[in-house]
Amino acid sequence: MSSVEDTPAYTKKDFMSDQTIKWCPGCGDYSILSQVQTVFAELGIPRHKFAIVSGIGCSSRFPYYMSTYGFHSIHGRAPTVATGLKLANPDLSVWVVTGDGDALSIGGNHFIHLLRRNVDLQVLMFNNRIYGLTKGQYSPTSESGKRTKSSPMGSVDRPFNPCGVALGADATFVARTVDIFVKEQRDVLLAAHQHKGSSFVEIWQNCSIFNDGAFKDWTEKKAREERILFVQHGQPLIYGAKDAQKGLVLQPNLTLKVIDVLTPEDRARVLVHDETNLVMATLLARMGDETMPTAMGVLYRVAHPVYEEGVHAQIEAARSKPGAADLKKAVYGGNTWKVEG
Repeated sequence: MSSVEDTPAYTKKDFMSDQTIKWCPGCGDYSILSQVQTVFAELGIPRHKFAIVSGIGCSSRFPYYMSTYGFHSIHGRAPTVATGLKLANPDLSVWVVTGDGDALSIGGNHFIHLLRRNVDLQVLMFNNRIYGLTKGQYSPTSESGKRTKSSPMGSVDRPFNPCGVALGADATFVARTVDIFVKEQRDVLLAAHQHKGSSFVEIWQNCSIFNDGAFKDWTEKKAREERILFVQHGQPLIYGAKDAQKGLVLQPNLTLKVIDVLTPEDRARVLVHDETNLVMATLLARMGDETMPTAMGVLYRVAHPVYEEGVHAQIEAARSKPGAADLKKAVYGGNTWKVEG
């Protein structure tokens, strides 16, 4: 018999904390917070079974603004804390909230190994292509030539492609969305939660103070039809206005090309999105220059064994062995030595 706790009826308001939100006016984090609160209310999970873990940065204030359990951890180490939390309590719905600097700079090693291990949790990476909390230095995702306080003559770095990094780390779920694309963002968050394993979601997020308009060439209403491709599993990779549709075809050299979709024959040539195809996901993740659209939605999703299930299976196997629960034997057994002064 199910209890009230098993099937809670929540609203978005139930996940709003009593803390004053301290983000700058116009920050994209407000929109993301709103969508996460809305999605959490729809999941049917008791509030005490949610945990949000963050690192350092503007995005990492997130746990304070959610009426759930949460940890504001240290710079770049949110994946480590979240892994320990999920191992200790596999029943929790664990969400990591991080930024492009927090995840891909000081936290890069922790980030890739979380995805490699396939811990069953969600990683939301807010990408504003700048260090916002520390007042506007260039980040690992800032475009080449970016002039900032720490790169006054322009950054000479090549930027990371976050979804490309995640795919390279063998992530089993990779998606991209935008702070102001409300419906699409919610769909991606729901899909991330439903996935069994590490779900990585890159969220383009506008920093209204230090990098305002970083994504306007894609997100402004007039630009969306020409610059954004919303992908969906089993659907053709078509974008653009209804009277001027464009599609993606695969060339013999394994690169993508944009064609005008004018006839049924043109449409038949267009690739169909297969989110289980790593090659396709990699090609889609790395699009986005002036000649190609940027792919939004679930780029990649495959099933793979989950880390914490493997760890707990080993623990149970060890416990089943005779004498395995004898702490004294474990401490003093085997090779020991005496230190003499």
